[in-house]
Amino acid sequence: MKEKKSVFGAVDLLHGPILPALVTFMIPIFISYLFQQLYNAVDTALVGNLLGTSSLAAVGACASVFEFMVGFMMSLGNGFSIVVARAFGSQDEKRMKKAIAISIVIGLLTTLVFTVFSIAGMEWLLVLIDTPAEILGEAMAYIQVIGIGVIVMFLYNYASGILRSIGNSFMPLVFLVFSSLLNIVLDYAFMKWFGLGVAGAALATVVSQGASAVGCIGYILMKEKQLVPSAKDFVLDKELIQDLAGQGYSMAFMGSIVSVGSIILQSGINGLGTEIIAGHVAARKVYAIMNLPFMAMSMAVSTFVSQNKGCNQGKRILSAMKTAYIFDVVAAVGISALLWFTAPSLIHLISGSDSAVIIGNGSRFLYIVGPFYAVLGVLIQTRFALQGIGSKILPLFSSVIECVGKILFTFFLIPLFGYEAVIWCEPVIWCVMTVELLISFYTNSYIRETMKA
Repeated sequence: MKEKKSVFGAVDLLHGPILPALVTFMIPIFISYLFQQLYNAVDTALVGNLLGTSSLAAVGACASVFEFMVGFMMSLGNGFSIVVARAFGSQDEKRMKKAIAISIVIGLLTTLVFTVFSIAGMEWLLVLIDTPAEILGEAMAYIQVIGIGVIVMFLYNYASGILRSIGNSFMPLVFLVFSSLLNIVLDYAFMKWFGLGVAGAALATVVSQGASAVGCIGYILMKEKQLVPSAKDFVLDKELIQDLAGQGYSMAFMGSIVSVGSIILQSGINGLGTEIIAGHVAARKVYAIMNLPFMAMSMAVSTFVSQNKGCNQGKRILSAMKTAYIFDVVAAVGISALLWFTAPSLIHLISGSDSAVIIGNGSRFLYIVGPFYAVLGVLIQTRFALQGIGSKILPLFSSVIECVGKILFTFFLIPLFGYEAVIWCEPVIWCVMTVELLISFYTNSYIRETMKA
């Protein structure tokens, strides 16, 4: 396969200094994640201000279902793109195009299942999760539109994923910014001018992501023809189907298992009182923003490892992991110092409360979690690296550990120690998961042989 530069220049992850390559690749991803956090806040505010508290509650009631569907499709696409990145790294254009073709088919079949369930089974699911009867209709109107339009979410996230798989993290950022701005405009238009209510908010999400999917696919067709499969690439390749399905679904189910554990943990938090819930919610918002550098680096590590595994540069993979781990420690120290001085102000800003209980509990959560960002960074980057070299079950097992850990804390420790157990829940679980993942990574046959060489 001929080496090729994108119009805006893909980052070369196969040659040259490692740290500059990883940082250059992760910066657009970090900005994308940050933009999504800010956009989500604006989107929520528009629903609340234009439609009122009841409509906002309806959207919130099905938020876990929305996050599950979007997260599943995003993880599925990321799993597929790992296989594409390995083929790119090995300069095997034939395999790369076949991988793209087959993953499109698997992805579309999966979205069909989600769409059918959204039409036939969504009301049952909303009742199962105790959606209040007075907002059930609005919640249904919102989530069914999202479910029917889940195909465009897959196409957009997958197209972005395969661009990143060849080292181009800039163009996905461009299309994300376009999608987010368009969504805000359509939110206002559909809810305010056309009176579509919460269904209008959902429709705005689907249409804006659809427009970005068209733009992203159009860019690939015009500027990245090496990623465009032909009719002959849509073949029944059993080995490749197993690789794609295993990689894609293991990542998708990994996120699903974590979501189940988080929902159960939330039930334990909900029993501690409104002020503790409010403080924890505010703290989690800060936590999510501070976690963005580590998430962005994990995506860079995933692509880096996948490409270098494809061209059998094991030594380069080991060097990249050491670099990423140093990044985690340095970033965690900086974030911990920042939180030490700003946590109370940040909790007050987000919660809008002067309550000493809310600010105190939220700040305490951030003080304790801050240093453990180093552990979390090592955790997620090692997990993505394992997936990058082709491991499917062991990363999934780490999610089972997380889910089981949250269940144990919820039913045994939170009743005994209250919010203190909530604070320590994830840091303790992260340490256990990190040990399991590091052992899995460094005892992997490919990595072990590399270290012997």
